[in-house]
Amino acid sequence: MKAAYTGWTWIHGDPETAKKQLEQSFRECKFLGYDTVENFAFIRDYYKDDPGQLKKLAADCGVELVNLYGHFDLDVDASVQRGMEQVDFLAEIGGKWYNCQHGGFGEAPYERPTCPEMLDKICEIANRLGAYAREKGVTVCFHPHYGTCVFSQSDIDYFAAHTDPGAVSFCFDTAHTTLAGIHPVDIIRQYGRRIAYMHLKDVDTYALSKAQGRDKMATFRALGHGTVDFPAVKAALEEVGYDGVLCVELDRPEVCNFHSAEVSRIYLRDVLGI
Repeated sequence: MKAAYTGWTWIHGDPETAKKQLEQSFRECKFLGYDTVENFAFIRDYYKDDPGQLKKLAADCGVELVNLYGHFDLDVDASVQRGMEQVDFLAEIGGKWYNCQHGGFGEAPYERPTCPEMLDKICEIANRLGAYAREKGVTVCFHPHYGTCVFSQSDIDYFAAHTDPGAVSFCFDTAHTTLAGIHPVDIIRQYGRRIAYMHLKDVDTYALSKAQGRDKMATFRALGHGTVDFPAVKAALEEVGYDGVLCVELDRPEVCNFHSAEVSRIYLRDVLGI
């Protein structure tokens, strides 16, 4: 398995500033020993007129940008069109995976009962985009996520039953599954054959027990600073034959992006041997 880090948390501000921050994320990740990186698909907006510029930047920094991460709303045709444009860009820069999710509920309640009508739209988007991406050599990886219509076990099971396993894979996240009350090991064993990419985040479960609503995502931590059993996660992935990317992500760095990436890199090396 290969360690990666996601760099969207470095990026803020106007496009020219954002491009410099993207380069900073590449260089800092490389320094820490992450040769593989991902980012949100919005970085396409900075390079869509010259994708080669982004490809060259990654090469100059010594990293491989393998994944872009997009978001859907419930407008099926518009979401598919946007996703196709992002997949085209990803294929042009040599990326291999396209993470995606429902963009989320804009207001409370953030945790809702499974809604087939809503899920049917997300499944249609994923199926159409997955088939398109497959022709481009890109794998669509759907990411169940807190505050969206694909979060709970029943949401995931419905989504899995109504999407094409040959076109739509999963990216599970150890933190979001924990928030859903799902043990990451269990979901890995259940859907192991459909996992094409993994996100790793730790969770402070004591803080989680006190949190409400979107504050639950403030309980995410760098690896080793929470209670997720990552050796068991790694063992389950090995059990199902997964040998892909383990991408660390932390939405709200505890000190700064570099510090959190460093803490997690040390954990991956010293505890998981990656």
